[in-house]
Amino acid sequence: MFKIIIKNINTCTLIRTYKSDTVRVRFAPSPTGFLHLGGLRTALYNYLFAKKYNGKFLLRIEDTDQTRLVPGAIQQIQDDLDWAGIES
Repeated sequence: MFKIIIKNINTCTLIRTYKSDTVRVRFAPSPTGFLHLGGLRTALYNYLFAKKYNGKFLLRIEDTDQTRLVPGAIQQIQDDLDWAGIES
């Protein structure tokens, strides 16, 4: 069971308990262009966090903005993550 403790939010302590022992993180880029350095950094932080705790890193393509969809962007995002050694 995971507990996340955040202290001193408006002078109270928030404790959130999760029933799973498995860490699951996700990276959800929008395929409206190519992956930029900030997105790659976020994916890397999430991937390393999941790996440290024997969890899962999930790639979830956020394709709700169909008007700005760039052809080939999904494959390029996957290729860029593979290049960086991030396994999804």
